[in-house]
Amino acid sequence: MTEAKTSLKRTLIGKVVSDKRAKTVTVLVERRVKHELYGKIVAKSSKYHAHDEQGDYHLGDVIEITESRPISKTKNWVATRLVEKAAAV
Repeated sequence: MTEAKTSLKRTLIGKVVSDKRAKTVTVLVERRVKHELYGKIVAKSSKYHAHDEQGDYHLGDVIEITESRPISKTKNWVATRLVEKAAAV
């Protein structure tokens, strides 16, 4: 009876907006929601600090982050995989 367990940790996909700090990337996650009163679809965004041990992810990359235990005062997420590499300028 070995069944694949589904993870209870949340995952989000967002764009790296800062990679200046050591082992940390700032990820901007945008979501589209309907306005409560007017019904218009509006874009809401949140920034998360994610742990990036090897420094693999850079500005403009689209990555997946997974919820984890608190790593520092502001870091509760870990960068798990690269979804899309940043376009070369």
